[in-house]
Amino acid sequence: MADTEPTRFAQRFRGFFPVVIDVETAGFNKNTDALLEIAVTTLKMDEQGYLHLDQTQHFHVDPFEGANIEQSAIEFNGIDPFSPLRGAVDESEAIKSICKFVRKAQKDAGCQRSVVVAHNAAFDHGFLNAAIERCKIKRTPFHPFVSFDTTSLAGLALGQTVLAKACRTAGIEFDNAQAHSALYDTERTAELFCFIVNKWQSLGGWPLASTETSEEPTPPANTEGV
Repeated sequence: MADTEPTRFAQRFRGFFPVVIDVETAGFNKNTDALLEIAVTTLKMDEQGYLHLDQTQHFHVDPFEGANIEQSAIEFNGIDPFSPLRGAVDESEAIKSICKFVRKAQKDAGCQRSVVVAHNAAFDHGFLNAAIERCKIKRTPFHPFVSFDTTSLAGLALGQTVLAKACRTAGIEFDNAQAHSALYDTERTAELFCFIVNKWQSLGGWPLASTETSEEPTPPANTEGV
């Protein structure tokens, strides 16, 4: 049986499926501080190879048993962890649902592994991994350490590293009043990631031209001391 031709999506990121994530937490320690909110946005690719937002899944999350809650953190994000109006679910329910949701989208895109895309990705990825471990999820679609950081990408492409400023520079509307909501920040981060990837492609950056027959450029002569 002949191998199936890889999808354009699979070819673009070496079989990886980028999944945009944002978390809101009760502190900075992924192992001790509560995960309070999480949202994930999947992406789709059109026939021209341009990325677009696809679907989003969002949960308010109950603090796991024994979780630490830093007062300064919840004052910053405005979340009352124990408010019944949040409609929060158990952490295990949220993470299992997200893994199932992402696994299906990854398969539909013809990819083999999902990669976290986030603004300051190490933070969100760390909390996601800690939650996956607490929930004892063995079949996770996410790569354990590879991520795409839109902070770095925006710094390169737009000269901005703050999410709000990067979005506005890219022409993406950003409302500070809605910031620090996992749902809002995830979708803005997804728009930013798509903008950067699509801009690179429109400039001829992908697919790369074949370099098999190109000659290596001659390095400049060492003129030190001349």
